[in-house]
Amino acid sequence: MGPAPPGRVRGPAPDPAGREGAPVGGGGPHVVVVGAGSTGAAIAHDLALRGFAVTVVERGEVGSGTTGRNHGLLHSGARYAVTDPVAARECIEENLILRKIMPEGLELNGGYFIALTPEDMDFRQTFLEGCEAAGIPTRELTKEQLLRMEPRLSPKILGGVMVPDGVFEPYRFCLSFLASAQARGARVLTYHEVEGVLVEGGRTRGVQVRDRIRGRELTITADAVVNAAGPWAAKVAATAGCRVPLILAPGVMIAVGVRYSHRVVNRLAPPGDGDIIVPQRFTSMIGTTSWTVQDADLIPIPPDHVERMMDAGEAFFPGFRRQPKRGVFAVARPLVGPEEDQAEGEGFERAVTRDFACKHHEAEGAAGLFSVTGGKTTTSRLMAEAVVDQVGRWLGFERPCQTRTEVLLPPRRFFTERVVS
Repeated sequence: MGPAPPGRVRGPAPDPAGREGAPVGGGGPHVVVVGAGSTGAAIAHDLALRGFAVTVVERGEVGSGTTGRNHGLLHSGARYAVTDPVAARECIEENLILRKIMPEGLELNGGYFIALTPEDMDFRQTFLEGCEAAGIPTRELTKEQLLRMEPRLSPKILGGVMVPDGVFEPYRFCLSFLASAQARGARVLTYHEVEGVLVEGGRTRGVQVRDRIRGRELTITADAVVNAAGPWAAKVAATAGCRVPLILAPGVMIAVGVRYSHRVVNRLAPPGDGDIIVPQRFTSMIGTTSWTVQDADLIPIPPDHVERMMDAGEAFFPGFRRQPKRGVFAVARPLVGPEEDQAEGEGFERAVTRDFACKHHEAEGAAGLFSVTGGKTTTSRLMAEAVVDQVGRWLGFERPCQTRTEVLLPPRRFFTERVVS
């Protein structure tokens, strides 16, 4: 069999559902995006909107990695206002954009930062100054005001601050971006795992994937590959002989079967364990702890972390500990790591920036392979803009980004906009 035409899948003929085959949208270069979490989904949307032909390959279901196991917090940036001001500014800017472009899928309920101790109250002024510097609007609240708005809070609270946090449902978040990409011809191949990035003559030529449903191998040729595999990004890059600096930092989260608050509840303190409770539909999700692992597919949940989370929830809401657990889970955050190995102390990952990085592996002999790491689901659109700018410059196919104003399709359109071969 000779070389596959650019942008086509080599392998058995496409099935009637259109699960394989060439992307039909865009007249531009063909880009393969590895990963259908929030970052990969946003990148696919941006690429398609700029006229690229796009194929997304995902080893599992949409949002089944880190995105699908996070809090679902639409960050105001306040959490990072003191410790990571760059990430804080990015979060509030993207928060405001998402409110406009994602009319379905967001619960714009707001959030509180609540003082539980005198030390928390002492931190308030530093917190307010950090928020002001980052452009995050705040409103100070007394204990009495908070208890009127959220009567299930502990009567021992001392006061707090309101910020424009919100909540999203991770699966629907990804689907909105992917539905919009598909409407412009992008193809999304779930349960297709990348087994190798294809490099020839120092240039990336595509990916070799395995269809995990049908058990067959496929070769997808491309002009560029964007590695948005989250905590698996280093493994994907390694198949091309490249390195991605990555810190895998999981955290335990617990969902209980009671919605305790109308709004997001954070602790008025620097980021730490068990300092946030996010209301998700009829549940409350508390998190998170933090430690590091070497393998994103093997994350045993430490029992003492579960106990710490339940104790932290009890401090906010009396009776929290007695509630039935709807789920206990953990997933690795793909944090930006150092280019060189360096000594790491216990808890160092808490201080690692929540900003993002995009690395072009040209100097490593894989021109056209781009790996993106770090960031937050809240900043996924911004990450996509930066990545697609870089890809477009390298390919000589530069088009202006439109995702700041382009309203996304409803999540359900993902299932009605599938490309049919």
